[in-house]
Amino acid sequence: MKDEELKITGMTCQHCVMSVRKQLAKVPGVEVKDVRIGAALIAYDESRVSAAQLKGAVEEAGFTVV
Repeated sequence: MKDEELKITGMTCQHCVMSVRKQLAKVPGVEVKDVRIGAALIAYDESRVSAAQLKGAVEEAGFTVV
């Protein structure tokens, strides 16, 4: 498992935090460690998850990875 901090723009409240947490948790091979306004700390299996999948999950929640 690889640890990574995703920088995320557009988050303004705890509802945003929960939306990102839920979307990332749906991705197989991802363990969500912490989500706060502006960032998400995750661990993921590089053999099962691509950067594009992580970005897509955040975008599905309505936000942008920078």
